[in-house]
Amino acid sequence: MYELTYLQAIVLGIVEGITEYLPVSSTGHLILASAVLGLDEPAERKAAVDTFNIVIQGGAILAVLGLYWPRVKRMILGVFGRDRGGFRLAMLLFVAFLPAAILGPLLDDFIEDRLFSPVPVIIALAGWGLVMIFIGKWQKKFFHEHDAGDGDAAHEFVDIERLTFKRALIIGLLQCVAMWPGTSRSMITIVGGMLVGLKPKQAAEFSFLLALPTLGGACVYKIAKDMMGETSALQELGIGPMVVGIITATIAAALAIKWLVHYLNRHGLAVFGWYRLVLSAVFIVLLVTGWLTIGSP
Repeated sequence: MYELTYLQAIVLGIVEGITEYLPVSSTGHLILASAVLGLDEPAERKAAVDTFNIVIQGGAILAVLGLYWPRVKRMILGVFGRDRGGFRLAMLLFVAFLPAAILGPLLDDFIEDRLFSPVPVIIALAGWGLVMIFIGKWQKKFFHEHDAGDGDAAHEFVDIERLTFKRALIIGLLQCVAMWPGTSRSMITIVGGMLVGLKPKQAAEFSFLLALPTLGGACVYKIAKDMMGETSALQELGIGPMVVGIITATIAAALAIKWLVHYLNRHGLAVFGWYRLVLSAVFIVLLVTGWLTIGSP
C-alpha cells in the first residue's frame, strides 16, 4: 500500500486547482509535481497517483458550479423546457463535449502508457506556449467588431449566445488535443474559442462551462475504471488524502478562475505562453543536470 500524506495531497490539490483553468496544463503540472515529490515510482504508486490527480479534478468542477451557478441553473431549466437560451447553451456544450466523450475512452490507455511522463509534457508545454504568444495578435488582425463596416460577418467577434453549433464543434474537436498531457484543456479550448471569434474573456468562460461535462465524465470514467481493477487508488492512497485534495482543489480553482477572468478582460494569453516556455526550460535543465530523475513512461 502506497499511502499519500496529507501534505502531498494538499500540494497536488493546490497545483490542480490553480492550473486546471489557467492555460498552462494541470495534468502536465501534476505529472511534474508528482515527479518532484517522488511519487512517480514504482509503477504501481505512479498509477495510483495518476488516478488521484484525475479524481481531484472534481474540486475544479465544484468551483465552476459555484461561480457560474446562474448559467448552470439556466441550462438545467432549459433542459426541462423552461429557458430557451439556457437550452441552446446546454446544446452548444453538448456538441463541444461529444468528440472528447467518444475519443477519450478509446485513447485513454494509449495516452497513459505513452504520454504520462515528464518528457512528453515538456514538449507540449513548449510547443503550445509558442502558439499562445502569437494567437492574440493573429485574432486582432483576423476578427473585428460588429460595427467595423466591412460587411464580413464571418470575421466578426461573437459572444457565447451567438456561437453557432459548427463553431462549438470546432472547439470540441480541438479539446481532444488536450488529451496529450502538457497541452492544457483550458488552453486549447480558449485558443479554440478565439479561433472561432470569441474574445479571450468569453472564450475562457465557455471553456470553464465545457469543463463541467468534460472533467465530470473523465472523473466518473476514471473512478469506474479504477474500482474495476484488482486494487484501487482509493485503497492504495487512502480516502482521507483524496477528500483533502478535492477540497484544496476547489478553493484554489475558484481563486484562479476569478483572477483569470479579471486578467483576460485586460490582457491576452501571451504571458502564459512565456511562462510555459520558461517552465519547460527549467525542467530541461533539471533533467540534463541530473537534479531531477524521472521514472519510465
